[in-house]
Amino acid sequence: MKDSGSPRFPGWIRVVNQAIKALQGVGLTFSTVDLLAVPGRRTGRLQTTPVSPFAVEGHRYILSYGETQWVKNARQAGWGILSRGRRQARVALTEVVAPESPPLMREYPRQIPGGVQFYIRLGLVTAPAGPDEFAAAAQRLNLFRIDPFPTGGADGSSASWRTSASRAESSDAYRVDGTAGPH
Repeated sequence: MKDSGSPRFPGWIRVVNQAIKALQGVGLTFSTVDLLAVPGRRTGRLQTTPVSPFAVEGHRYILSYGETQWVKNARQAGWGILSRGRRQARVALTEVVAPESPPLMREYPRQIPGGVQFYIRLGLVTAPAGPDEFAAAAQRLNLFRIDPFPTGGADGSSASWRTSASRAESSDAYRVDGTAGPH
C-alpha cells in the first residue's frame, strides 16, 4: 500500500511551476518538462502541473512526488492532456503499481537526471538516488503509463499530439511516443 501523505513542497515551487506553464503556453519548452492537465475530482476543471515523462520499452511514464492532487485526479479520471510547447494530446493515464512499477522506476534517474535532486530534497528517495533507490521508493511514489487516448475512429486510430494552432493538420502531429509526422 502507498504511503498516504503528499510531500511538503518548498514555497518557491508554485512560482517555478507558474513560470514553466507560462513559457510552455507561448511555445517555449524547458528541459524534459511537459505539462499534464487532468480534470479535477470535484470541479472537473483541468488542473495543470509540470511533469517529466520518460520511456521504457516503447511506453512512456510519469513519476509523481507521492500522493499529490494530480495523482488523485488522474487515478479518478484515467485521462489527461499532455502538452509540450504548443503541441498537445489527450492521453490515457494508467497507474502502474508493484510488482510492475519498481523495475520501471529504475529508469527515471538515468533519463531524467535533472529531477533526481528534487526527490532527495523531498525525502522520497535516498542518496545517491540511483536506479536501486528509485526502485526501493516504489511504495512512496506513484507511476502512470501514458497511452494514446482511444478515439473510437473507424480506422482504429488513437489520439496523437497536435499543435494548438492547427489541430486538423496531421503534418504537425507529434505522437505520444515522441515521434513526429503524420498519424
